[in-house]
Amino acid sequence: MLKKCLIIFLLPFFTLWAARCQEVVDSSLLLPEQDMQWWRDAKFGLFIHYGLYSILGKDAWVMFLEPDEEEYNHLQERFTCEKFSGKKWVEAAKDAGCRYMVVTTRHHDGFSLFDSKISDYNAVNSPAKRDLIAEYVNAAREADMKIGFYYSPMDWRYPGFFFPDMYRSNAEKMKKQTYIQVRELLTNYGKIDILWWDGASDDWLACGGLYFDVNDIQWHSRAPGEPYTGKFSWEPLKLNKMVRDLQPGIVINPRSGWMGDFQTQEGHLKGKTSDRPWELCTTIDGAWGWTFGSAGRTMGIDSCIRLLITVVCQDGNLLLNVGPKPDGEIEPVQVQRLKEMGTFLSRYGESVYNTRGIFFDPGWGGTTENKEALYVHILKVPDDGTLVIPYKGKKIISARSLTYQEKVPFRQSETVITLTGIRNKQNATDLIVKLSFR
Repeated sequence: MLKKCLIIFLLPFFTLWAARCQEVVDSSLLLPEQDMQWWRDAKFGLFIHYGLYSILGKDAWVMFLEPDEEEYNHLQERFTCEKFSGKKWVEAAKDAGCRYMVVTTRHHDGFSLFDSKISDYNAVNSPAKRDLIAEYVNAAREADMKIGFYYSPMDWRYPGFFFPDMYRSNAEKMKKQTYIQVRELLTNYGKIDILWWDGASDDWLACGGLYFDVNDIQWHSRAPGEPYTGKFSWEPLKLNKMVRDLQPGIVINPRSGWMGDFQTQEGHLKGKTSDRPWELCTTIDGAWGWTFGSAGRTMGIDSCIRLLITVVCQDGNLLLNVGPKPDGEIEPVQVQRLKEMGTFLSRYGESVYNTRGIFFDPGWGGTTENKEALYVHILKVPDDGTLVIPYKGKKIISARSLTYQEKVPFRQSETVITLTGIRNKQNATDLIVKLSFR
């Protein structure tokens, strides 16, 4: 009942959290640039959300939006994941051309996909009797895939999350769970490449700021984006110091209350907003966990390619999410879509991997660059076949269409490169021109 009353207050708050969260800025924990290079070169990763919520088919927030904790907890008795295969998940990522994966080890509902000694609320103590994270890690390591763990410290089963001052001891138990489980994850599975936090900023705490004012005798909600200022704290620097001690080279995202090694955008693309490394995480079907109708809402291949290129040209990474079905199998249409992305990248990967985004114009496309060439990604060909590209870099000696394997007329001045005679003869989604340096 408490959570039902809070939903109306919380939804606007959670909607704006990602854009307005408060983070501790402390560069002492940042990875050096050379240790971030593999992540910046990778460009494309596969995100996987899977858990008890998958059984209901109502997305990953169903426990919060339709709260009945006792009924939800009984889902553990139905968690069989009979078609789960770590190898198939990794194979889907590999076929897509992904260079890393991030899998939910535990979402906000508190149910863990790994063997945790602090809580029986996990997959090993379900009818599945499996440590899904161990199977995923083993498969990823065998396939030379970079391994990422998603972990959420917030836990909707704890009143101390909603009212950390009123239920301080309960909030401290939730915090203890986080420290122990993160230590388990970063100790028991060998080298881990990415830790992807979610929900650990002070902005999430205390129900978005729901409090009772004794002067006007009514409840109020803290303004969206305004952080909780009570006595409880996750102590993000201490938490991430532990992470660094356990896994010195791990790449950390910012949603723990600390700034992280890169910035995260969720859902809707805002584009490059600073000089820091950044990543867009979004879904292939509009939902984080599997929902009824997921297959029919799967993005088309043209949209997937355009999204990837739009992100990469702005020097970001794309982390694209799929939500496996209740039995653990990824929707076949989504597996096929990922294969199609892999086909594109197998042909044109030189213009994506190991590059840096240089320029993007929403009217036509953008450019990426490596040591050998500037790549022009044309998502919309100008009507007159002429493209003027701002560029003050190296001397260009040749221009060739990777898409159609033919020369492209060009001229270069001190500030621009002009391409002429551009034709998209077969209506390619991304017409790519390679401008080679001297």
